[in-house]
Amino acid sequence: MTKLNRRTLLKTGAAGLAASSVLGTPLIAQTRSLKIGSYGGYFEDSFKEFVYPAFTDATGIAVESVTQPNSTDWLVTMQQATAAGSVPADLSLYARDTLIKASRIGGLLKPLNLAAMPAAGNLDPYFVFEAPEGALGVGAMSWFTAMVINPGEVDVPASWADFWDSSIYEASLGLSRNYNSQFLDIVAATFFDGEETFKTDEGILALIEKAAEIKPNVALWWSAESQMEQSMKNGDVIGGQYYLDVANLMAADGFPIKPVFPKEGNPQDYGSWCLSSLSEKSDEAAEFINFSSDPATQALMSRKIGTAPLLDQSKTDLTDEEFAFVSGTPSIRPAYEAYLDKETFIKESWDKMLAGA
Repeated sequence: MTKLNRRTLLKTGAAGLAASSVLGTPLIAQTRSLKIGSYGGYFEDSFKEFVYPAFTDATGIAVESVTQPNSTDWLVTMQQATAAGSVPADLSLYARDTLIKASRIGGLLKPLNLAAMPAAGNLDPYFVFEAPEGALGVGAMSWFTAMVINPGEVDVPASWADFWDSSIYEASLGLSRNYNSQFLDIVAATFFDGEETFKTDEGILALIEKAAEIKPNVALWWSAESQMEQSMKNGDVIGGQYYLDVANLMAADGFPIKPVFPKEGNPQDYGSWCLSSLSEKSDEAAEFINFSSDPATQALMSRKIGTAPLLDQSKTDLTDEEFAFVSGTPSIRPAYEAYLDKETFIKESWDKMLAGA
């Protein structure tokens, strides 16, 4: 979820959500409140300006915004807080891998009452995280890593497999050098059986061996997104892997970059709303998650924050242009559990591949 720091680059926005009619609320309702954690900077500011006020207008529930760091660091904070009996935030954003970690630790999250949030039924069931004790997370928003090309240099590829063609892409691609940057998920979706391939060490090694075959075509293994941005602007690379929203911003500014959804799709990450096990705000949290899951709110976040909705475009009022700016189909779902369970093996094998061993 640290990728959301790039939201500081966002500078576009369309008409906001038409706020729900303000409900007449009795005096007691005016004392209702909810502490919500979200990533700081532009991201949190956008929630405070557009999302929270609309929610308060609709329900009378006041929101206290809490700045949280990336999911991994926040998990440590919440562990310590829970042990101390405190609640830094009632609701927090968790990336799926962090949510898996929290569910395995146990005792950190309170099951959500899905019956109290019927709008969550609009979401793809994949974005409702179920554990033995119940639903521990409901999707908030998502974002994509996309195939990108220089449209002045090459035709639009039909498949990620085209990037392995040295007659077109020799020494001209930019790919992320991080082992868990979802390039292996792209390889799995393109040449193997997707997430299933990660279940064995042999399958993981086969993915990395296939990834090694693209090395002659890679001019840049980037570790900072600014490196890929500058290389695309300079024409040092003519294709690769980059963030969908930033690529669209660059294209709107006239730079030679075009995001593409090939037949295999692009990797999609997402964050979930999760409730602290010690929170006494289950009812208020349910109302917020219900509000967040509403198609109008999902569209608002796409327009104002640059995140992808977790439901079909047809359920929103997003135009084709607005939807394409933040989302697309199909999507590749990362092998989150494999990256947790086999982290050392995958990282060491990947690093050996990059080093040429």
